[in-house]
Amino acid sequence: MNLPFQTLLSSAKLCFLSDMASQGLCPSIKNILLLDSEGKRVAVKYYSDDWPTNHSKLAFEKFVFSKTFKTNARTEAEVTLLENNIIIYKFVQDLHFFVTGGDDENELILASVLQGFFDAVTLLLRSNVDKREALENLDLILLCLDEIVDGGMILETNGPLIAEKVTSHSLDADAPLSEQTLTQAWATAREHLTRTLLK
Repeated sequence: MNLPFQTLLSSAKLCFLSDMASQGLCPSIKNILLLDSEGKRVAVKYYSDDWPTNHSKLAFEKFVFSKTFKTNARTEAEVTLLENNIIIYKFVQDLHFFVTGGDDENELILASVLQGFFDAVTLLLRSNVDKREALENLDLILLCLDEIVDGGMILETNGPLIAEKVTSHSLDADAPLSEQTLTQAWATAREHLTRTLLK
């Protein structure tokens, strides 16, 4: 069985990172939140068991939003310490981006995750970063979160590279249906139906 070099390299990188994470050497992310201007969820991903129930997650989101929404985090990212968590956040139009790490995490690493997420979303939404556009492209944003962090481990922080990986996923119509987003699955089904009707 011959595997491409890139696949082997990615596997080795993940093994190395998981070994570092098990020893506590690898920076980890507790959650990434994308909320609207009212503090309601647009896209969220939790990687920590600090919030075991949906109720506790919603309470945390409401708490974070209430403590940060009056700040001026529109030009640069801001940092705060809430409930023994370091939270880096940035606001753009009616969207609020948050990255949470433990109180022992490096703020610069958390800020690079936030900036990578923001840059990738900006590219994917073609610089029209607002709630309506984000909801219309929610599948791309969720894929973006999957490309950035896996199980709390940071995989990528380069926004253009993240966006490129996400768009390559969305263009792969030959992927199994189980690996496609709902929008991709509908497009694939429509394409197969069109081919069948034209025969």
